Amino acid sequence: MLDLNASEFERLVVDELDLLPDDMVDGLDNVIFVVEDRPEDGTLDILGLYDGVALTERGQYGFGEMPDRIVLYREPLLAICASLKELHDEIHVTLVHEIAHFYGIDDDRLHALGWG
Repeated sequence: MLDLNASEFERLVVDELDLLPDDMVDGLDNVIFVVEDRPEDGTLDILGLYDGVALTERGQYGFGEMPDRIVLYREPLLAICASLKELHDEIHVTLVHEIAHFYGIDDDRLHALGWG
């Protein structure tokens, strides 16, 4: 298991966000990215979470709406990675997975596309 503190881990997340294609991130209006140590239930089984209403399910979305959140969980991601390269890859896959949920792509479709 790797050992990175919160600020080192957040730097990796920002670096991976910067590497994502523009057409993937340009449509992320009113979305914030958050790093938390673990999910509320304390599990190490969840690597990330999209907390919001997918674009495909939105009706009126107006001024003053709370931002959607994409959360990456530091400790579960560190627990499954043996190297920094693996961690970069897992952060990348987790970001793509959660961003896909924002665009309305469900887990079944993500698995079919190889992003499960």
